[in-house]
Amino acid sequence: MSQPLREIAFDTETTGLDWAGEDRIIELGAVELINHVPTGRTFHERINPRRAVSAKTVEITGITDEMLVDMPFFEDPRIVDALLEFIGDSPVVAHNASFDRGFLNAELVRCGKAEIPLEQWVDTLDIAKKRHPGAPASLDALCKRYNIGLEARTLHGALLDSQLLAEVYLELRGGRARAFDFSGDEGGDGQARFRQAKVRPQPLSRELDPAEVEAHAAFIATLGDNPIWARYTG
Repeated sequence: MSQPLREIAFDTETTGLDWAGEDRIIELGAVELINHVPTGRTFHERINPRRAVSAKTVEITGITDEMLVDMPFFEDPRIVDALLEFIGDSPVVAHNASFDRGFLNAELVRCGKAEIPLEQWVDTLDIAKKRHPGAPASLDALCKRYNIGLEARTLHGALLDSQLLAEVYLELRGGRARAFDFSGDEGGDGQARFRQAKVRPQPLSRELDPAEVEAHAAFIATLGDNPIWARYTG
């Protein structure tokens, strides 16, 4: 039996947009996924960036300098070691992953840790552009496309955004049913493909009593030789 696929949906909030310059991470959010489905395990921390938060970031996130002054620095083991342990060697799923990767790896390098390599990242922006060419591909737009509720998102937040991303990623990978694919994307012939039909861990118990089963069998016997019903019910 193959091992379940573990991935991490990941998001950052930052003081600004320049990861290669003076900007820093102020908030981290991560959600554990098994076979593309959230397990309920999350990671969430705010961080003292040692610099002022930009006015634009405050507007978008509601996170102010005063809210971060007593938070740990990124190099604190409660942040960096705990985050790396949470991620492990699992693929890291991010929307516009080059942004989050740039910020996270810059912070890791500053405190003497190894970068998370490019091949470990999964970019849902790239997936969305391939799946829906020419359509808006922001996280908000994808939430609206897939009817994922944005009611709680009055402000951006790393944990909330990673939770929304986890839902979007599941849809981009085939949706909640994940049973049949009629799109023809894999092979182009337009035929239905069995993908990941959910199987009950325990079969449902029979609710017919013996008399009902006997009466049904007697009725089937009146349908002639090899009736269609018998072929599909065994």
